[in-house]
Amino acid sequence: MNKNKTRYGYFRNGLPYATSGQGSKPLLIFQGLMFENKPQSGMLFGYGFLEQEYTLFSVLRKPGQPRHCTLKAMAEDYADLIREEFHSPLDIIGVSTGGSIAQYFAADHPELLRRLVIHSSAHSLGEAGKRLQLELARLAASGEGKAAFQAMMRFILPKSGIWSLLNPMLTAMLGGLLAPNQKADLSDLITTIEAEDQHAFLDRLHEIKAPTLVIAGSEDPFYSPELFRETAAGIPDARLVLYPKMRHPATGRRFSQEVMEFLAGKPSTINRNLTND
Repeated sequence: MNKNKTRYGYFRNGLPYATSGQGSKPLLIFQGLMFENKPQSGMLFGYGFLEQEYTLFSVLRKPGQPRHCTLKAMAEDYADLIREEFHSPLDIIGVSTGGSIAQYFAADHPELLRRLVIHSSAHSLGEAGKRLQLELARLAASGEGKAAFQAMMRFILPKSGIWSLLNPMLTAMLGGLLAPNQKADLSDLITTIEAEDQHAFLDRLHEIKAPTLVIAGSEDPFYSPELFRETAAGIPDARLVLYPKMRHPATGRRFSQEVMEFLAGKPSTINRNLTND
């Protein structure tokens, strides 16, 4: 079997996943906000640089989440998964919404965590991010999944320079290709957004004891640089890497290098809180 081929499925406790890579060590990615909690393409996008060292599992939340489910409860599902399927502490990357959930996981289940990467996430959403996500929930509840997807694309894509011309075209194109169809059940999206709207972890950050990397872009529309700095400052001995002019999520050669060095337990070769990419 080609181990680099992405495979999809559900774990025994119902969490959907995509897996790829040929490394001997498993690594879990707590995936960001998606419109449906089901295995789908794109779940491993941006993490291919880890496939030589790790077998990657990008994991979403259970489909059919009860209304008013909390991020803390979603973190418990990930803890159950690791106990049932892996039986030992793992390296975890929590990206965006997955990074919010990973904070609860790290504080509540230190025995299951080796190293933590908080990727383009913070102790709470910024105000613009909250407004956008609540608008997505409103559109989803009205059955306007395509409009919600396009609103998210307009928010994420850059707006200055040539992007001011390309953004509308890309939004329309991606909406036509990737937006959920009219029959899609978007209740999990709504539940997750409502849960993340209540995410406020600043006073609990000190409970995270695992080595932690907070890595993001300074122009992330969901979070401010100050939120990223507060998150890193609140976790004992956390490492912060903040890339100028980068949006959501952080990517690129320097990002790959920094994550690999951190997971290997090596000192950062970028010894500044603010780096150039």
